[in-house]
Amino acid sequence: MNNKGQIIAIGGGGFGRNPNQRIIEQYILDQSDTEIPKVVFIPTASAEDKAYIVNFYACFNKLNCAASHITFFERTPRLDGIMNKADVVYVGGGNTKSMLAVWREWKLDKLLRKAYNRGAILAGVSAGAICWFEQGITDSWASNLNVLNCLGFLSGSCCPHYDSEMARRPSVHKFLEDGKLKSGYAIEDGAALHFNNGKFHKALAFLNDAKVYFVEAKDNVIFEEPLVMNSL
Repeated sequence: MNNKGQIIAIGGGGFGRNPNQRIIEQYILDQSDTEIPKVVFIPTASAEDKAYIVNFYACFNKLNCAASHITFFERTPRLDGIMNKADVVYVGGGNTKSMLAVWREWKLDKLLRKAYNRGAILAGVSAGAICWFEQGITDSWASNLNVLNCLGFLSGSCCPHYDSEMARRPSVHKFLEDGKLKSGYAIEDGAALHFNNGKFHKALAFLNDAKVYFVEAKDNVIFEEPLVMNSL
């Protein structure tokens, strides 16, 4: 298996809500060729919420992997040494704009690109899903949803929580109509996207009936194409 450039973007759910479920987390680990993958959790977007970190270990310590996490708001370790050895990087949800600002200050964005190019699996939920795309729909601002320029490892745009937050779908449609948003993916909670080498590989459902759509505007008409879902 060629692991180079794998990204798994989750629309919502997973260990943050239920650390005992572990379905999508097992799928992520299964993509690694390493017998005991080194999994690094990056909870920057949640301001390193302690309960979130506890849930991470409650989930991944029951799976066949070596789990650790990175902090930026306590004393920060040597990032290059950790990232150069990581088999899987999992990015948590929260404030995407603040997360990216912190990452860039510490040059983690460059280390993530390096990890991606050498074959590490990059994964994450919500903020940790949209950050890999050119653009993401984010609630980083309290007032309303916005389009945010992200890391650009994947082309196009991404919106999480497409079914669970009422403002998501109309906002995506409006941004597309206004030409502010590139065509891209809208992911419901309990669903995920798997990319290989920058190309769409498959859509995944780890909760019943969860869906992913490819959304685009053509001649001022919005098209939502439901993707074929693979149940886990």
